[in-house]
Amino acid sequence: MSEPRIIGKVIHYWTRLGVAGVELTGTLKLDDWIQFRGSTTDFQQRVTSMQINRRYVNQAGPGQQVGILVADRVRVGDTVYLLEG
Repeated sequence: MSEPRIIGKVIHYWTRLGVAGVELTGTLKLDDWIQFRGSTTDFQQRVTSMQINRRYVNQAGPGQQVGILVADRVRVGDTVYLLEG
């Protein structure tokens, strides 16, 4: 597996929904594998649900803000990495 590359930052977390608000710096698609890393956060997951303005999308790109259903708690400022290969 190649070195993960930064794809975005967590800008919000909705606790009750288990959704991370992420501002993207790269392209992200459904079924991509990502990693959340921060001072107390470190886990990997597959992107199974992604929304922009409450509408489901299959892909989003740089500069867009997306909501991603997450498997664990994330924190504002956590870095999101795209895992490739």
